[in-house]
Amino acid sequence: MQIAKDSVVTLSYKVTDPDGNVIDEGRRPLVYLHGGYDGIFAPIEEALHGKSVGEQLVVKLQPEEAFGDYDESLLRIESLSMFPEGIEVGMQFERAGEDGDDDMIYTITEIEGDKVVVDGNHPLAGIALVFDCTISEVRHATSEEVTHGHAHGPDDHHHH
Repeated sequence: MQIAKDSVVTLSYKVTDPDGNVIDEGRRPLVYLHGGYDGIFAPIEEALHGKSVGEQLVVKLQPEEAFGDYDESLLRIESLSMFPEGIEVGMQFERAGEDGDDDMIYTITEIEGDKVVVDGNHPLAGIALVFDCTISEVRHATSEEVTHGHAHGPDDHHHH
């Protein structure tokens, strides 16, 4: 079966940066609903369209095709007093968007004295990615999966 709209695709994969540094080992298979449901980056979906089980491909993504360019304006320095006790570098928190914007996830990247540096960029923003995958399985999506816009797990179990 070839990958087409409304098929569920299972991939074994690995993601590296252009220098070969592993970003995601792909320990668990990636399963997504094919056909513009935003379950995978568009350039990867386009490259997979029409392919079959067993085929392997490598897709190189520029930052703007993956997690976006790095946005310096999302880097902020805040007062330590704004945070609860016991914060550590690497912790994340959600901050309500301004002017009705979506909430954003910020990561604490540095704590220096009474200042905390937080970053609203995705950790992989500004990084080109190399997506190396092999197609493990292709099947027709159920009507429920198409209605929900995503693949469900084995025995049609899913979590929303």
